[in-house]
Amino acid sequence: MNDEKLIELAQNGDGNAVNTLLIKYKSLASKIARSYFLTGGDIEDIIQEGMIGLYKAIMHFNTSKNASFTTFASICIKNQIQSAIKVASSDKNKALSSALPIAEQVDDDDEDGEVEIIIPSLLPSPDDKVISKEHLKEIATIIKKTLSDMEYKVLYLYLKGYNYDEISKASGLNKKSIDNALTRIKSKLAFLKDEY
Repeated sequence: MNDEKLIELAQNGDGNAVNTLLIKYKSLASKIARSYFLTGGDIEDIIQEGMIGLYKAIMHFNTSKNASFTTFASICIKNQIQSAIKVASSDKNKALSSALPIAEQVDDDDEDGEVEIIIPSLLPSPDDKVISKEHLKEIATIIKKTLSDMEYKVLYLYLKGYNYDEISKASGLNKKSIDNALTRIKSKLAFLKDEY
């Protein structure tokens, strides 16, 4: 039985036809899934998402279109995997995992011969976030030890976006003292640029 007939049966509720197509195209889903990486995940998780995409392809393929089922299935599988990776990488799930797609290689059997380049995620990994927080704590400690209480207060207000008038009201210093304090702060903290 050809794919078109199996797809027609599957779309009409034939479970055996669905299983036959899933088994037949599982290698396609596996091949596409292997071009992705999910931190904290397993290749089987990505393959499973690919199989979900394959199932959607079976249920939504339109035989009257000019595309082959393999091409349509490939697109559905990629979309499902990429969607799952985006969800796993979202703010809500960043602590659980982050994902980086790996550039896909061209096969001789690709119909259009085009290469799809997938740009890796630039999102920081959970490890990077922990290291960054540690660096910030270390820098804050160094700043607090290096500056006087008055200079620290001026810097804090300045970094919060306060203008000279607002800093003056909050600290009780005149504008000239604030300007002098900021000059000293820049000089005292210049070494941080090289170290961090």
